[in-house]
Amino acid sequence: MKLITYLQGDTEHIGVLTPEEQHVVPAEALHLHFADMTDLAVRMTDEQRDAAAAELPQKTAEAIPLEQVKVLAPIPRPAHDIICLGVNFSEHAKESVGVMGKEYGGERKFPIYFAKHVNEAVAPGDSIQGHFDIVSELDYEVEMAFVVRKDILGTKAEDAASYLFGYTIMNDVSARCIQMRHKQWFRGKSLDGFAPMGPCLVTADSFPFPPKLNLTCKVNGELRQKCNTELYIHNIPYVIEELSHAMKIPAGTIISMGTPAGVGMGFVPPKYLKHGDVVECEIEGIGKIINPVD
Repeated sequence: MKLITYLQGDTEHIGVLTPEEQHVVPAEALHLHFADMTDLAVRMTDEQRDAAAAELPQKTAEAIPLEQVKVLAPIPRPAHDIICLGVNFSEHAKESVGVMGKEYGGERKFPIYFAKHVNEAVAPGDSIQGHFDIVSELDYEVEMAFVVRKDILGTKAEDAASYLFGYTIMNDVSARCIQMRHKQWFRGKSLDGFAPMGPCLVTADSFPFPPKLNLTCKVNGELRQKCNTELYIHNIPYVIEELSHAMKIPAGTIISMGTPAGVGMGFVPPKYLKHGDVVECEIEGIGKIINPVD
């Protein structure tokens, strides 16, 4: 099931995409009465999910054409900083050495975690703010992210699937100059407008676990990144077990699993984003999110 957050007039709603993905059925029409997407993700039961999916084909009268609404990021204002993995594909580790140093290449015994602060996630079609007054090296990173449905603490890898609500696409936009200048990644990853997300949140039951999905990124139509989530160095079960050891991960947290090779800094010379570029991130079974650079 594909869930979206959307604006109709000045009011924010949540809803379910119809199978052809040209219409949205309001969540209330499917007996899903929740305040917002985060509330739904942490409170909706499997029985409610399955009942809504079964009832969806019968709700054509309530369906609203997507051209009549404004699709937002599925979770426009995350309750917590997004937990991100860095250098979680082998080929990306290799291309990172030239910019970030040899310690980022080779075998990755332990994951790199960092926080990405998001005041408001960027909606499909909206602009990536380049902040070119302070940013000279603006980069893109297609990533699959997932939303945690219940608190995680002391969880084993074999139980990880029960903690996932659903998956979405995030473009982990990065100011490499700031990232490298500060020798840590928080600020360079967290400027306003650096988190395009969407177009939907796909419930976890839609894919076998852990998912093996193709992901790509194009800039101005040029294919830059192409890989599969099967090739994570540290997969979702590993991440959930390690992160939750001696640290509670609250329900509603978004965790983003890292980007493959092909980012702008990996080219010689680098292919950083500039004003007017268009970035298209796509993940099999989830959809695509397209954003121009402002």
